[in-house]
Amino acid sequence: LISSATKSLRMEMEILEKKLQDAQLKVAEKDGDKEKEIQSLKRLISELEFQLTMEKSNNESFLDKLRKEIKHKSDELEKLTQEKTQLIHSLSQVQEENSLLQDTVRRECEERFELTAALGRAREQVLELRRLSGTLP
Repeated sequence: LISSATKSLRMEMEILEKKLQDAQLKVAEKDGDKEKEIQSLKRLISELEFQLTMEKSNNESFLDKLRKEIKHKSDELEKLTQEKTQLIHSLSQVQEENSLLQDTVRRECEERFELTAALGRAREQVLELRRLSGTLP
């Protein structure tokens, strides 16, 4: 009976050892799979970090380019605004000068008209004097 029980226990022990070995193999396989997955995820993380770094670099470069362009446009706008202000000032001066010249021309035309009228009267007087002097001794 003891021999039979011992045999039965040995067989059960062998079965349990076999199950233990199978379970250890499965655990080792799972550990290996998990290690592979961990390595794969680490590579993926490295790739994504590299892509992120490149994107940040590209974005910073793009932002720098935009800042430079904005500064250039701002400087250009300021220059154009100054030119516009200067042109408006020049236009105002030219309009004022034009008004003065028009006024001067108007006065000179009036003077010329008066002088022409006076000259006409003087001619008439000279002609009258000549006609009178021709009849008078």
